[in-house]
Amino acid sequence: MAISKVGSRGIVDCSVLAADFAPGTITGAKLAGSIGNDKLANSTITIGGEAISLGGTDNSLNLIDWQSKITSDGSTVTTMVAGRGYVVDNSSAAGIVKLPSSATIGQTIAIKDYAGKFGTNNLTIQRNGHNIQGQAVDSLITTNRASVVLVYVDSTKGWLFQTESNVGTFTAATGGTITTSGDFKVHTFTGDGNFVVSQIGSSTGGGDTVDYLVVAGGGSGGVGAGPSGSAGGGGGAGGLRYSASTYCNPSPSGGAAGSAVTVTATTFPITVGGGGSAVGSVGGAPRGNSGSNSVFSTITSAGGGGGGSRLADPASPGGSGGGGSNNGSGTGNTPPVSPSQGNNGASNVGGGTGGGGHGTAGKGKAECSPNGHGAGGQGSAIHINGGTSSFAGGGGGGFDGCNQGSINAPAPAGGGGRSGPNITSSGSAGSTNSGSGGGGGPAGFPSGSGGSGAGGSGIVIIRYRFQ
Repeated sequence: MAISKVGSRGIVDCSVLAADFAPGTITGAKLAGSIGNDKLANSTITIGGEAISLGGTDNSLNLIDWQSKITSDGSTVTTMVAGRGYVVDNSSAAGIVKLPSSATIGQTIAIKDYAGKFGTNNLTIQRNGHNIQGQAVDSLITTNRASVVLVYVDSTKGWLFQTESNVGTFTAATGGTITTSGDFKVHTFTGDGNFVVSQIGSSTGGGDTVDYLVVAGGGSGGVGAGPSGSAGGGGGAGGLRYSASTYCNPSPSGGAAGSAVTVTATTFPITVGGGGSAVGSVGGAPRGNSGSNSVFSTITSAGGGGGGSRLADPASPGGSGGGGSNNGSGTGNTPPVSPSQGNNGASNVGGGTGGGGHGTAGKGKAECSPNGHGAGGQGSAIHINGGTSSFAGGGGGGFDGCNQGSINAPAPAGGGGRSGPNITSSGSAGSTNSGSGGGGGPAGFPSGSGGSGAGGSGIVIIRYRFQ
């Protein structure tokens, strides 16, 4: 007969078997205390291949409670709840959802693109005080048919993307004049400003690097003095540095590209160098003024060197060196960087030589020779903005009284200035936002003869994938 009651006497070990108890006869009312797991033959259960003790907790299933479709058009912000899934319809406009204000480890939230419109009308996930992917910035989902599950891990990383389907998070930023070229955004800075990165691209969305073109201001030309053959040298082009990981640079004179810059979600100050100011012939024959540096992140391009003068001053070094005027030419790629940012100005042969450009060195001018040019060095065509634009051409040497020098020379690609057509005409300025050198001033026969051309201001352009 099965045992239905146990009296007050002790029970010898192994004298009572499980089969001796009638079903349902041991209840909470008849049992004081609890039976430890070590007293049970089966003290664990197995979930997903992992043994979980009785009374323990397991979050491995991460079950999602999917909600009815929500419409998110920017005017209504849905604050999400942990453990729930949200099917978001962004058909009419870009939308916004917000993470919970508080979170604990292991909580999950799922999001799915209902209409396949996240690429057209982006979805912003507001962080609501928590980090997302370890960064204190909102997340932007910009691909159609995207779905993502976020899991909260800790206060440092915050919410991480646990699983992603068709999600390529792209870099997002503001600053400068923004245009597009295919799948790429292009930020153009023609003056000082800030490149503000709010989100970093994932490995499938373009990554965390950006391409750049950083061109410094060009130097102005020098001024000549005295007899023929003593014209001022052309200004050197501003240093030009670029990377080309996201586009092709077909120019044969483009020089080698550098490595793309790695960015983080922060503000990058942009400095666009001004061109060297023009100089006049009054009070002697001064050397041209050097241009100013342009800067983005770890990339600094040096201002172009000023063109040399006849009386005393040799040309200045710089991104590209200024052309000489019988007193020495300026060296390019100064300070040195690799790949090179520019070339030398022409050596002082006969005065009035060309400033260096990014593509080629400046050219010399044989005194009173009809075959001498004194042309500025060629600039380079860099296709970062989707078009064909040339930058950083050297300035031409000045008019020397017995031949037209750089006037007859082919104009350098990159907007370098040229000599004036006679001794009373000033050299022309380098093109604005090209980083080109200014034209040299003419030989100074009478008082009041022409001065030099100013250097062109620089430019900074940044490019990255956005879709």
